[in-house]
Amino acid sequence: MIVILLKLQIMLTRITIDPNICHGKPTIRGSRLLVTTVLELLASGMSWDEILDDYPGLVPDDIQECLNYAVQLAHFSTLPLAA
Repeated sequence: MIVILLKLQIMLTRITIDPNICHGKPTIRGSRLLVTTVLELLASGMSWDEILDDYPGLVPDDIQECLNYAVQLAHFSTLPLAA
């Protein structure tokens, strides 16, 4: 899992994962705004403009990067460890 997250970190420039911020959960550019928060807002039906109005520090590229991150995680698969 760590290797996959490191590969994602290289591909994604607007999302940071820092064990000292939000318990290592992915956040937007070192802030404390969780990627999952942005994804949940989108899933609830909020428009990009509404999210950008509510979070003035965000830019459209941040929201797009959250979606890109979610797509990469959806493609993630695990292999069982040998017993």
